[in-house]
Amino acid sequence: MSELRLQYIAIEGVIGAGKTSLTKKLCDHFGGREVLEKQDENPFLKDFYRTPRQFAFPTQLFFLLSRYRQQQEIPQRELFHDMIIADYIFAKDRIFASVTLEDRELFLYDKIATFLEQDIARPDLVVYLQSSTDRLLANIKKRNRDYERSISDEYIRELNEAYNQFFLNYKETPLLIVNSTEIDFVNKEEDFEELVNQAIRPISGTQYYSPIKRTD
Repeated sequence: MSELRLQYIAIEGVIGAGKTSLTKKLCDHFGGREVLEKQDENPFLKDFYRTPRQFAFPTQLFFLLSRYRQQQEIPQRELFHDMIIADYIFAKDRIFASVTLEDRELFLYDKIATFLEQDIARPDLVVYLQSSTDRLLANIKKRNRDYERSISDEYIRELNEAYNQFFLNYKETPLLIVNSTEIDFVNKEEDFEELVNQAIRPISGTQYYSPIKRTD
C-alpha cells in the first residue's frame, strides 16, 4: 500500500452501477474503512418509486440530511491516518434533486444544501462508474431489491443523463471516469486489478479509463 497516497476515495455512479460493490472490494484490498449510503433508512423511498411527484421532496431532504450527518461522523483526523472509501459524494444529492424536484422545491433545497456543503471534506479522488442505461437496468433487475422494482426505465435514463452532464463539468477534485459497461470488477479479478491500477496512478483534473472488452 506504500505506492498509494490517496486517503479518501469516493465512488460514484447511477443506481445499479456497482458503487457499493466496488467500495467493499477496495476496502478489502487496501484495508480501508468503508462509508456506505444508508438507502434502507429512508422511510420515503418506497413511496417515491411508486409515486415520484408526491414524495420527491421529503425523499430528497431526508437523503440530504442523512448524508450530511454521516459525513460529520467522519473525524477529520481519520483522513490523515486511515484510508476512507465511500460509495457516494455529498454533491450527488444535487444530481437527484435536479431530476426529481420542481422549481420551487429545488430553490428551497439549494439553500439548505449550500449551507450544509461548507462543512464537507473533499475526497482525494472521485471514481465515476459511467455505464449505459441498458446495463444499469439489467443490474437493477438482477439484484432484485424490493424497493427498486417500481423504478421506471425512464427515470434511470434521465438520471444517467444528469450524471453524465454533472461529471462532464466536475472540477472539485481529481476525477477518474471509468467506462464500466463492458467490465465486471465484481466477479472478474483481472478487471478489478486493472481498475485499481488506474485509480492509484497520479491523477490531476479529469482522466478517462475505457477498458478493452474481453471475449473470454
